[in-house]
Amino acid sequence: MPENHGPYLIRGARPFGGDPVDLLLDEGRVAAIGSDLEAPEGTEVVDATGLIALPGLVDLHTHLREPGREDAETVLSGSRAAAMGGYTVVHAMANTDPVADTAGVVEQVWHLGREAGYCDVRPVGAVTVGLKGERLSEIGAMADSAAGVRVFSDDGICVSDALLMRRALEYVKAFDGVIAQHAQEPRLTEGAQMNEGCVSDRLGLPGWPAVAEEAIIARDCLLAQHVGSRLHVCHVSTKGSVDIIRWAKERGCDVTAEVTPHHLILTEDLVESYDPVYKVNPPLRTAEDVQALREGLADGTIDIVATDHAPHPVEAKETEWSTAAMGMVGLETALGVVHKTMVETGLLTWEQVADRMSAAPARIGRVSDHGRGLAVGEPANVVLYDPAAPVEVDGAALVGKSGNTPFRGMSLPGRIIATFLRGAPTVLEGKIK
Repeated sequence: MPENHGPYLIRGARPFGGDPVDLLLDEGRVAAIGSDLEAPEGTEVVDATGLIALPGLVDLHTHLREPGREDAETVLSGSRAAAMGGYTVVHAMANTDPVADTAGVVEQVWHLGREAGYCDVRPVGAVTVGLKGERLSEIGAMADSAAGVRVFSDDGICVSDALLMRRALEYVKAFDGVIAQHAQEPRLTEGAQMNEGCVSDRLGLPGWPAVAEEAIIARDCLLAQHVGSRLHVCHVSTKGSVDIIRWAKERGCDVTAEVTPHHLILTEDLVESYDPVYKVNPPLRTAEDVQALREGLADGTIDIVATDHAPHPVEAKETEWSTAAMGMVGLETALGVVHKTMVETGLLTWEQVADRMSAAPARIGRVSDHGRGLAVGEPANVVLYDPAAPVEVDGAALVGKSGNTPFRGMSLPGRIIATFLRGAPTVLEGKIK
């Protein structure tokens, strides 16, 4: 666990890319903001000249693998990776072994996060027992547990039964929870290996059609509106999905949605290499889909960026395409990819990046002490980012246990210099504490 040597005086940072100011972090909060602040005795000074200051990032979709798959990631290694990516809180998905479908398992994950101390870990509870889609899990018990679960998802598997999905949506209303759906109609995607289209035809790989995602999203938006509950759509990947979510919001549906960094930049053409690092669910789509996702994130149809950080051991990815596991790591590269795809293209300002990657995910996950502004009295969850320090991604150099990054060899335009969790540095000078 990082030690807090504070207070810390951050000199010359640019909040949201604006004019430089000093920020004094003390006793877990932003104690002062101004020009040429005096450093109280015992204060450590951080030179942040040229660095952008943002609120600590919030990830609504992280796979930490513990318990059960500690060979791929642990709560400790995953939360260290999160800190290196500028995150101060992550939501740990339920598809562990055992599945996080009871109060006991979510409390175990929550306690492991507290012990690690690199970021807050908020467990996501399973919607159904064992992710089997047959009966609801202990949703109420997980909500009432020490972990205070508010997000429930069978991510990796779609809650395809409409009646069961309705019951889940009704259940979480009692405590203002949200169902996060992995939108994938199972019968339309049996054996699917990549996006269905010209490339899959040419490669002879079974296709994952866009309609398999879009049909579930449309159904669930209507269900959520019918019962008056909150729905969150995981890893949106198609133009049609963006159109449906936009339509649902215009109807008054209480729906939010996320896009991953990899779906903002990578396309199905990469599959022609047969490199399993590009195998993911939902699959990489077309350039037209990528552009629609960027535009949807820019106009607010898509509310947030979520990593879907999915670590795997080497043997699960370095194998033939058909047997390789689906998923990519993304915590340590997310902000750089958003910088490259959304800021450099003029689609988002840094203030809007803070909304999509901090404030909005905290609001959706009902995390009250994160995603706040950089103002006096607010929790001192702060990330310092150098937008002019290009970095070439190297899977072997990542802090997490797995190196299955699809961005290896790619140049990203900036890097995380420091991350502060309640005023304590988890990353300083670009290195984990």
